[in-house]
Amino acid sequence: MFLTFLTSGMPSSVGGPQIGDAAAAAIGSNAFAFLESGLFWGFLGAALCALLAFIGSARGVNIAGEAAAGLVTEDPSMFGKIVIIENLPATQAIYGLLIAFVAVSKLGLFAPELAEVSLLQGALLFLACMPMGIVGLISAIYQGRTAAATISILTKNPNETSKCILITAMVETFAIFALLISFLLVNFIIK
Repeated sequence: MFLTFLTSGMPSSVGGPQIGDAAAAAIGSNAFAFLESGLFWGFLGAALCALLAFIGSARGVNIAGEAAAGLVTEDPSMFGKIVIIENLPATQAIYGLLIAFVAVSKLGLFAPELAEVSLLQGALLFLACMPMGIVGLISAIYQGRTAAATISILTKNPNETSKCILITAMVETFAIFALLISFLLVNFIIK
């Protein structure tokens, strides 16, 4: 029914531009023609890459924040040391956003016109974005758990901040590997 509405145009009582002919031409006889668009798959890959990394970072910072809140309640002077450790899982969100920006720029989002992208190129771009998205999701959560564990170290040894940061940052190594792989693949697929 909705497709019939789109292809027949808007009722005159609604006002506004008529979209019937344009929608019919865009949709054609196949309601799922957009799935055959390389641009669709490319933009979907970029969006999922950022979204998964954002979710992982939010959860990782949450896990570390819960541990940090407990220590700051006992010793408010530790806030400056803890806030650095707590925010380390947020870097995966930055990496996911970086890959998403590179991908959508390859698709021509920031250019006057969108790029001509075949279905194969769009599907490959989707796959190229996934290492950063998936590893960003998982590594940020594990980094949050590691940060929470190192915050518990600070309850007994407040002078061990640099060791706690190093231990927490080691988990991020895998996110950096995923960033590198996704960056190289995205740049290889669409030149």
